[in-house]
Order: sequence, then structure tokens, then C-alpha cells
Amino acid sequence: MMKKKNSCDSIYECIKNFTENKGHPIKILLGFYKGEMKTLLTSTFFLILQNLPVWVVPVATSNIINIATSPAGHKIPDILINAAIAAVTILQNAYSTYSVSKFYDRLTRKIEFMLRSSIIQKLQQLSMSYHKNVNSGKLQSKIMRDCESIEVLLASAYRHILIIAISITVSITVTVMNSPIVVLFFVLIVPLEVLLLRILRSKITTRNTIFRKEMEKTQSNVSEMIELIPVTRAHGLQQREMRRMDNRLGHVMSAGYSLDKTNSLFGASSYVLMESARLACLVFTGILAFNGKISIGEVVLYQTYFGQLVSCVNTLFSLYPQLTKGIESVNSIGEILYEERVETDNAIIPLSDMKGQVEFSNVHYRYAGSDRWTLEDFTLSVKPGESIAFVGSSGAGKSTILDLLIGFDNPQEGQILIDRVNMLNLDMTEYRNQIAVVPQNTILFSGTIRDNITYGLDHVSDEEVNSVIKSVGLDDLLDLLPNGMNTQLGEHGGKLSGGQRQRVSIARALLRKPKIIIFDEATSALDTASEKKVQAAVDNMMKQCTTFMVAHRLSTVRNVDRIVVLDKGHIVEVGSHDELMAKKGAFYELKKLQE
Repeated sequence: MMKKKNSCDSIYECIKNFTENKGHPIKILLGFYKGEMKTLLTSTFFLILQNLPVWVVPVATSNIINIATSPAGHKIPDILINAAIAAVTILQNAYSTYSVSKFYDRLTRKIEFMLRSSIIQKLQQLSMSYHKNVNSGKLQSKIMRDCESIEVLLASAYRHILIIAISITVSITVTVMNSPIVVLFFVLIVPLEVLLLRILRSKITTRNTIFRKEMEKTQSNVSEMIELIPVTRAHGLQQREMRRMDNRLGHVMSAGYSLDKTNSLFGASSYVLMESARLACLVFTGILAFNGKISIGEVVLYQTYFGQLVSCVNTLFSLYPQLTKGIESVNSIGEILYEERVETDNAIIPLSDMKGQVEFSNVHYRYAGSDRWTLEDFTLSVKPGESIAFVGSSGAGKSTILDLLIGFDNPQEGQILIDRVNMLNLDMTEYRNQIAVVPQNTILFSGTIRDNITYGLDHVSDEEVNSVIKSVGLDDLLDLLPNGMNTQLGEHGGKLSGGQRQRVSIARALLRKPKIIIFDEATSALDTASEKKVQAAVDNMMKQCTTFMVAHRLSTVRNVDRIVVLDKGHIVEVGSHDELMAKKGAFYELKKLQE
């Protein structure tokens, strides 16, 4: 199957070229505008018009001064013509400035959108092993802060570097045409500015990298701190948490201060050199005029153009920290876009309407960096509609089995078959559309109860929603709420109790009418009354689809078809509740411990 071309492919390619140093920097920057060259050229036309007064007005000013100081051979209209030319270039600046914003700002916002969209797309493709090892605060920083820095990089490079190149070209060309000796002065002085840039460049790059990483760590810690506020408050750890965050903020302050000092030295040194050079140019051209080598008007012209040259270099000075920060952000985003831990989705064999038959065949699995098998030679055949419960002590491999069944990871050895098809050959999106998962940690979002229950499903009727609400025992709660199922839950469902949040999560799974349903400690946060209601819904669901569940509360697995007892990744017992109790083996001992 040919891969559909993604609208963000050019963004991927540009980031790759940046991170791998492929191609000329200008070519790489232009790559961000791929497919938008017409808009870019239109904007560039108006950008040149916008800066036209910078190049035309000095010539007109020089001409007027020369006419005024040497009136012989000139007339008043000559002054008026030069003034009119200058006036026209100045007046059109208003429209051209607006036009640049109209065309280019829309383009850069689109690129910023595509950058963020590219990251979000990649995050949705990366494996769960990646997400388990990366803090969400760090990812948020890349999506928001780094994308904004790249937008600033592109805007700064476009708006300034192009104009700087034109300004230098115009200044040198006009000066060469009038006085080559002044050009020699320009050539000797301007490299001093470039020398300063080379001296401080490496330090600025280093400081920006350090500051960026400190900001990422801090954003990650802030995200954790906010999540932990209920725990922190409950255990009276506010002062300790404040000290911890102050320590982290101190690192940011220190790194930021070092960066500020470097940037300040950069700017101050640039200013001193620029003003010294301008003064030297004034003295040099003044002496030439005194000796009759150039006119008074030319003194003003060269002083203005030399000021532009030095100002261009000074602008590069001030731009360099921004450009460095932007390039550092490109590298930061590249860490995500070119991360190789992508979820496998071969989509070789269509699944169509799934029956729910599952077979684990000689499955071996261990986590990265571990030398111990979490699952070893795990074999289990499950018929369509059968219900299976996994029990055992912590670390026995129960949740790992569910992760493999969902497709969050693949076994290193053996295979998992769904309707006799190896999971590695399935379209995972098609497969997951026919299963439902109730995780141990309830995941709700800001929105209404109805929004959370119908998440991912379109055109669901209120009757269907009300049916699952009743089946999980939420109808009594809705009667107490002013807006019923349209009540806003707040962030992470904060307005509901733990048991209520879990029942919303179960209702979400039931509404999908899955062929396979997976419960990972689905009733762990429920009180006895709620557990009975949910258990009744689960029992009813077990009659309609293949069911897998992990349970520490063994009373909840009484009605499943088979209970699989695990110990250190191995199956030690399999049977119904009554069979295992009669056997008085591992399950019996676990059950006795809970009585």
C-alpha cells in the first residue's frame, strides 16, 4: 500500500536536514516554505518596497545637500524632484508594511501550526515504551515553546537577513561607483564586527542549550507538582515541595542569568564597536571632504550607508541569540520527529468483523534493559466470548499480558493471534476500534459526562448513553446533578469521586460494543454498593464478548469462565473459580489471604 503523502512531510524533511546538517542553511530554511513559494515571493516583493526608503532617501538627501551647497548648474526643481522621489518611497511604506504582514505572517502561522501538528502526529505514532519514559511536561515545552522559537527563527531570518544582504549590496555598490577609497575603509572596519561574532558565538550556543534543557526540566517538574497538589496537601508537605521547586527554579534562574550576561556582553561590545566605527567613518570622510576629494553631500551619504553597514552587522549580533535559540529548538523537536520507537502497524491482513478468538503462543517478553523475562513461554487459547481473569502477586506479569493484547508492545519471542491472525500483521487502528479498555488509572478529560462516555464515537443517541449509564449505576448520580449527563466534570473529572470516575470509564468501554473488552483492576476504586452494580454490568458484558480482566480483589472474578494464576511470568494454575477452590492450590491460598 502506497503511503499517503502527509501535508507535514516538508516539515519533517527540514527538521531532518537541520539536525543532520544536510544542505546549505539558506536552502534548509527555504524548505520550510515548500509549496508556499508564490506567497513567499509576493511577501518578499512588498518587503523590498517596505525597506526602499532606507536605500533611496540617503541618495536623495545627498543630492539635495550637494545642490544646496553648490547651486551653480542646478535649479530649485532639482531639489523638488529628489524630495518627491524620497516622499513617494516613504509614503508607500505604509501599504507595503501592511502587505508584508498580510502575506508573511499568515504563512509563518501556518508553518507554526504544521510544526505542532507534526509533533502531535508523531506522538500518536510513538510506542507506549517511549511515552512511559518521557515526562509530559517536557513534551508540552517542545510543542509550545520550541515551535514558537522556530517561528521566530524563520521570521527573523526572512525579515532581516534578506534586507541585510540587499542593504550591504546597495551600500557597497553606490560607494564603489562614487569613491573606491571609502569602500576600502568599509572593508577594513566591518570585519572587526564579524570577529566579535566569532569570539562569542560558541558561548551563546552553549548557554542557549543549557537554558533550554533547564526550562524543559522545570516545566516537567511544574507539571508533576500540579498533579501532586492533593497528595502534597494531604500529607502536609507544602514546605518541602516549595523548597524542591525553589531549587529547580534556582537552576533556571542561574542558567538564564548566565545567558543574559552573555547576551548583554554581546550587545554592549557590538554597540561600542558600531559607534566607534561610525565616528571613524565621519572623521575619515570629513578629511576627504576637507581636501576636496568628495562633496559635503557625499559625506552624509557615506556616513549614512556606513551606518547601515554597521547596523546590519549589529542586527546580526542581536539576531544571533534568537537564531541560536531557534536552531536549538529545531534540534529539540528533531528528538521527537526522528525518534525510532514507533508503534508497529503492518496492516498486512484485514481483520474485518472480529470474532474475538485470542491465542498466546509461547510468548516471551521482557522490558528494555531487564535481564529477566516478565513473561516466559506463556501459552493460552481463548475462545470467542470466553471470559478470562488473570490473578497473582505484583510483578507476576498480569498487566504486561494486557499491554501486549492491546498492542502497546510486541513479544520478543512467540506470537499473539487474533482470530488466527498474528497481531503483527493487523491494522492496529482497525483492531482497536473493535476492542475496549478500562484502565486501572481512570482517564477523564475536561468536558461533560456525556462527552467522556461517548469519546471517539459519533452519532450516539441519548438512549444508548442512558442505557450504559444505568448499567454501571450512574443514574442515581445524574439525578442529583443540575445538568444531568451534560454536567461539566472539570479537569481530570475532578468533580466526581474515584468510584464515579471509574464507572464513567466503564460506561465509555461498554458503549463501544466491543468484541474484546479488557478490564485492568476495573473495580478497584469502587465501594461495595457501586461494585455490585458494576459487577452486574461486567457479568452482562461477559456474555456478549471475549473478556480479559486483571483483579487483585478475587471476589470479582467468581463468575469468569477461567481464572489464570500467574507467578513470575509463568502459569501455575488454570480453571474456574470452583475448580481452583476445590483444588486448594495457589488460587486457594491467595483467596484465603483476602478473607
